[in-house]
Formats: sequence, structure tokens, C-alpha cells
Amino acid sequence: MSLHIAPVTVRGRLLLTVLVAVASALALMTLAFNVFVARSLNGSANRLLRERAEDHLAALANVGGQLREPGAPRNGVIESQVWVFTRGQLIERPRTGGEAQRIARTLAGGPRQTVDVPGHETRLLAVPIVSEGQRVGTLVAGISLRPYHETRRAALLGSLLLALVLLGTVGVAAYWLLARALEPVAQMTREAAAWSDRDLDRRFALGAPHDELTLLASTLDGLLDRLAASLRREKLFTAELSHELRTPLTRISTQAELALRRDRDPAEYRDAFVAILGSARQLTRIVETLVTAAREEAVSERGTADVYDVALNAADSCSTLSTSRNVHVRVLQPSVPIRIGVDADVAERILQPVVENACRYADGKVEIAVHRNASKVEVDVADDGAGVAQDEIDRIFEPGVRGSAAARAPQGAGLGLALARRLARAVSGEVAVDASAGGGRFTIRLPAA
Repeated sequence: MSLHIAPVTVRGRLLLTVLVAVASALALMTLAFNVFVARSLNGSANRLLRERAEDHLAALANVGGQLREPGAPRNGVIESQVWVFTRGQLIERPRTGGEAQRIARTLAGGPRQTVDVPGHETRLLAVPIVSEGQRVGTLVAGISLRPYHETRRAALLGSLLLALVLLGTVGVAAYWLLARALEPVAQMTREAAAWSDRDLDRRFALGAPHDELTLLASTLDGLLDRLAASLRREKLFTAELSHELRTPLTRISTQAELALRRDRDPAEYRDAFVAILGSARQLTRIVETLVTAAREEAVSERGTADVYDVALNAADSCSTLSTSRNVHVRVLQPSVPIRIGVDADVAERILQPVVENACRYADGKVEIAVHRNASKVEVDVADDGAGVAQDEIDRIFEPGVRGSAAARAPQGAGLGLALARRLARAVSGEVAVDASAGGGRFTIRLPAA
């Protein structure tokens, strides 16, 4: 396991966050612990100082208002750091003098107070000596603070070392846990880097989602499934489109070759030109539809159009087919104008294949109705034909696939509905079919202006 803790990585940022949080908590705990130790030691020193002073006060002999040499204290030990002053005279003092003794003299005759000797690890407590309601002297007791200071320094050093050990332990444990937790992400990254555009069936396959990482893997697997399905549809669409383009091109070439094989009369040349023109127009429609779809998928800004005018134009473009099959196409005008957020030519190219499909399979009537539904405009194209089978709802939108009713209308290559849906989705719309309705019923949803 390599050590990658750079803050630019997710692992590094998480580890840094953990270390900062733990370091802050340890710093606060160490500070609180040392403050508690300092206060505890200070209280212990003051208690010992008071006890020492009380022992000496109890041991002092007071005869006729005069202090005499002390007797045995309660604890059986006569402390050496004690000064006793009476009537301005020092009757007892420790063996050592110096700065402590000078400050003790200044405390004689003063109130009860505690003073630390500057520059010395010594604390003094001055206690007035009172006998029969009158002050007869002052007792000054002292203790060395060196043991307390050494204890405080030892506690500080020990707490700092313990904090550093804990911080290091937490850092190592956090790094190990993060490495284990993020290992699936690293594995997914390595696998994804090794995949190519031909590995459409490869997945991360971490099992059922039970945490955030497996949920991410499952979500990505679902995304890959959709992308793979889209790529398969694109490949199928490309293959079918190539076949469809090849057909009009072959017809054009065949008609031209037949016309050039021998001299013909003007009527035969005219028929050849009409056939070539029909194939060229079919080829033009296919190419224009694809170019329009690609353009609409690329641009973000689109125009607007009146949906009723678009429906009329789509119906008019299918007039030749409807007339040949004796089908009446009716466009219902809405009570108020309705505009869509799509260019008119694009919207017409979406509606035209659906209307043409209805004219091809209708028994005698096609009806087009438009209405607004919230942020969408819906165009319903209904015919009185056989309709769509329930199991064909999705298949009829696949390139090159025709429904079971195709036997009634052998012409067509099964590309119209696929192109209509693709172009509709390119402009944030949709083309759907209702198999439960009597006859054929398609709904084109387009964004409202």
C-alpha cells in the first residue's frame, strides 16, 4: 500500500481533517489537564502551608503576653522555614536567610497574606498571632515550591508526549482505515482506466448497494448500462441509416443507368427523372433530419413557433400520402394560440414522421389536437387504424423496426419514428405512444415558449 497523503487527494484531505480535529481536541485536553494539575498543586501547597502555620501556632508558648520558644507541634516535627516576630523582635527563624527572610520581616505586623518570593521557589504565609483578643506577634511560615514545579513540568511533558503518541496512533489508524475504505474507489479507477470503448459489457459489479461507495458503483453501473444501450442503438441506427441511404442512392444509379443504356422517347426519360427526383428527395429528407438532430443537440438557444401552424405544415407535407390512401387529416385549432420553444422547421420535422405514420396505417381518418400541459405543449396524433400492440410500445421507436401493422403498409424502412423521437429528445421533448387507446395514438411533447 503506497503512501499518498497529499492534501490534493480525497484521502489526503480526509486524513488532514482527521489530524486537525484530533490535534485540536488533544491540545484542548492537554491544556485543561495541565491547568487542573497546576491548580491542584497550588491548592496542595497552600493547604500544606496553612497546616504548617497552624502547627507552629499551636506549639508557641504565650506566658503573660510574652511569646516563648515553641513546644512540640501536633505532628511532632518542628519545621525550619518559620519566622516568629513579637513586638518587633525575631524570636525564631530558619537557618537560611536571604531574600525570603527579608520579605518575612516586611510581613511582620501586617495582615494575613500569602506571598511568593521573587526569583526563589518559595511561598510565605504571614499569620497574625493573637492572644486574649490582642495581637502579640506574627508567624511567617514558608515552603519550597520546587517539588510542585517539578511535578507540573513532569505532568506537562508527560501530557505532551502522550498527546503526540495518541496523534501519531490516530494518524496511522486513520490512514489505514481511509486506505481500506477508499480501496474500492482506487480499484474502480484502475478498472475504468483499463476499459476501452469496446468493453460495453464490463461493470464494476460490487454487489447490492449497502454503503456510499457501493451505491456509487451501482449508480455508475446503471449509467454504463444506459450508455451501452445508447451506443448499441447508435450502432444499429447507423447501420440501418446506411442501408436506407444506400437504397435511394442505388435507385438513382439504377434509373440513370437504365436511361443511358439506349435512346428513349421523352416520356420514358421523364419517368426516369421523376423516379430519380423521388429518390433524391427521400435522400435529402434523411440527411436533413440527421443534420437537424445533430444541430439541435449541439445548440443551447432555440427559437419559438406557433404549434398550430407547425401541425398544419406537417399535415400538408403528408397530403400526397393521405390523398393516395383516401385518409382525411384534420387539425383541431386550439382556443388560444400556443407557442413552443422550438424552431418551426425542427418542430415540423418531429411531427411529420408521426403524422405520416398515422396516415400510412389509418383506415380513413387522422386527427391532430394540440394543448398545453404545464411547461410542455402536447400534440396528440390519433388515427382509426389497428393501433400499436402492447409489446411493441418501445420496439417501434428502434431504428429499422416496424410494428405488426406494417403488413398493411409495406412501404417504409422503420426510421421515421426513431428519428422523430431522437429529434424530440434533442430539444428536451419526447414522443410517446398510447397502446391502450382505440386505434393509433401518439403524443409529441415539446417545451412551451
